[in-house]
Amino acid sequence: MDFLSFLWEYIAQVTWQQAVMWVIGGLLIFLAIKKEMEPALLLPMGFGAILVNLPESGVLGENGIIQWLFDVGIEAAEVFPLLLFIGIGAMIDFGPLLSNPKLFFFGAAAQLGIFLTLILATLCGFELKDAAATAIIGAADGPTAILVANKLQSNYLGAILVAAYSYMALVPIIQPITIKLCTTKKERAIKMTYKPGSVTKLTKILFPILVTVIAGLIAPASLALVGFLMFGNLLRECGVLNSLSETAGKVLSNLITLLLGITIAFQMQGEQFLQWQTLLIMALGLFAFVFDTVGGVFFAKLINLFSKEKINPMVGAAGISAFPMSARVVQKLGLEADPSNHLLMHAVGANVSGQIASVIAGGLLLRFVEATLGTIGI
Repeated sequence: MDFLSFLWEYIAQVTWQQAVMWVIGGLLIFLAIKKEMEPALLLPMGFGAILVNLPESGVLGENGIIQWLFDVGIEAAEVFPLLLFIGIGAMIDFGPLLSNPKLFFFGAAAQLGIFLTLILATLCGFELKDAAATAIIGAADGPTAILVANKLQSNYLGAILVAAYSYMALVPIIQPITIKLCTTKKERAIKMTYKPGSVTKLTKILFPILVTVIAGLIAPASLALVGFLMFGNLLRECGVLNSLSETAGKVLSNLITLLLGITIAFQMQGEQFLQWQTLLIMALGLFAFVFDTVGGVFFAKLINLFSKEKINPMVGAAGISAFPMSARVVQKLGLEADPSNHLLMHAVGANVSGQIASVIAGGLLLRFVEATLGTIGI
């Protein structure tokens, strides 16, 4: 058989779904390299999306990598988000939040889209477990989405994970549009004086411990993620494990992100991924993400009705979990409205509160589904 005949025979095996996934994989690689949008995540996702959709690929089939992952057990997939949360916790400084505790409320308000999407997805005909797993996309928190979707044994795991991480990467595009639709230029130009309070080292050490205990009381199902997030922060703040904290925040988080990208891509087989339910999940995920932002903005506007010292409504938008991208978006929009308007520290405080709130929201969803359907491996 000559080369052209072999090539034609190989191409004949390619389905239209696989070809589309090649294009999607190429787009992810383009965004990672050319646009520098979350390259540590989108590059392996794009590469994996192409790899997993090659005919006769070694990652498929009875002896392929995907089957091996399932043979190892679904619990193995839950290790990645937990380890990643240690790294995230090691990177977070809760100082701005602790010096202005009222920012905790913005993290809670910016979870509105999650619960609206749960209702909407149920009305669209999804099973409750799939509706809850889809709704958590609005958390803009990939590790939480992975854990919740795995725990609920969702039928659309691949689509949910791709949507969650795609919208995380698209924060600099989606949030500015949403914020501008919800605010006026005058509102975006509102200045806020930053008065950093004195936060003692003891407070910073006790904070992750207390949050873990309180989260265990409010949403026990979130305890794993909250605990690992707070443990990573404790590494940072204890002052005696600086090298380990730095490793967790840089080397560990980068390595786990790469492995997550490949793992997510293994869920992107064309035949299973390219279904109308996938498109609906992407749309519902976008709805959740947008209305999380809307919830935070309008909560800030509500507070302004009863407050003499006005809050820039954009700070509420930073209450989502996409840290630190959302805070950067708010800072950039503030400077566009007024070159002397610096909102970064306020936005960072709201942003880190969103980290905690999104994990607790995930735990509440797990608890709700468990209470409704009974124990499903949670």
